[in-house]
Amino acid sequence: MRAQAPGRRLKHDPVDDDTILDLIDLAGRAVLDRRRRCEFLVVKDPDVRHQLARTYRQGWSVYKRVLQTRSSDDAVLEARQWESDHFEDTPVHVIVCVAGRRPRFPAIGASAFYSAAFPAVQNLLLAASARGLGASVTTLPLWSAWEARRTLGLPNKVTAVAVVALGWPRGSAQPTPAPPIGNIVHLDRWGHQPFRARHQSGAADLA
Repeated sequence: MRAQAPGRRLKHDPVDDDTILDLIDLAGRAVLDRRRRCEFLVVKDPDVRHQLARTYRQGWSVYKRVLQTRSSDDAVLEARQWESDHFEDTPVHVIVCVAGRRPRFPAIGASAFYSAAFPAVQNLLLAASARGLGASVTTLPLWSAWEARRTLGLPNKVTAVAVVALGWPRGSAQPTPAPPIGNIVHLDRWGHQPFRARHQSGAADLA
């Protein structure tokens, strides 16, 4: 699979436990650093999903104003708004967690901390897409760390990093068009793009 399209418009239909566990099994295999364990909290309870959706909407009310100033893609904004309005209706929320607390200093420590979860998140998204499920990742339900801990019952030694919403898609999502590879590759130093001239197709304007 070369691309995964974010599925934000999802049906209410349930996803069976065996499928969820299979997806998480594949996600967990991406975690290579066993010193920093990555774990998964599966949320199916309607009340917990409602609380996560409430926090999502609080964060979205601010974040969407930022996106509106940076993006002219109305389809993206509409999809995010739809997800915000219906987030509690998504049948499964998978909370990706990392053992420990995020270091505040230095910045490289925080990067290393989150890197324990990102490969797992990507594996989960790709595995869901391969099964025909819709999936999207967001951090907005976690923007208030205190609220997230209270809602999910997280101990102090565990940090929630991302929420992956899973469900059966409404229609088919299309991957975002990717720019020609030569337009996003720099060699040795930033700005040196010797491969760019080789990819001057109609998609070149995407870079």
